[in-house]
Amino acid sequence: MDEDRRIVAAEKVTAQETVVFTAKDGFEKTEGLLTRLDDDTVVAFTNYCPHWRDVRLDKGSSALVRNGEIVCQKHGATFEKSSGQCDFGPCEGAVLDTFEVTVDDGAVYLTDDEFDAAEPGLSEERDLSSGGRIDF
Repeated sequence: MDEDRRIVAAEKVTAQETVVFTAKDGFEKTEGLLTRLDDDTVVAFTNYCPHWRDVRLDKGSSALVRNGEIVCQKHGATFEKSSGQCDFGPCEGAVLDTFEVTVDDGAVYLTDDEFDAAEPGLSEERDLSSGGRIDF
């Protein structure tokens, strides 16, 4: 596997938490999050709530994962870990975009052809949300 696409050691990805990463395509960056399903499969979704794309699901210390769902702590929306589909909240019916990832030789790699590199962590160390909105 290409080391530029290595995200993290597979053992760091658990079913109870998420691990944030940044996918790169040239100068463009997109944040994603990794989590593990009950069948031990590692999946990756975009790290943004579809309701407000400036709201991160994982701010760098894991998204809230509860009852097999990823929870948006800003809106209370819940997303099925197996599909990324929102089954409750203001974006109900929306689906998180996915990334193709592969576990190989104890590490998780970004294998999505839309990107040429990946690294662990947030793309920027700041809150993307202005905090000025009061509606849902």
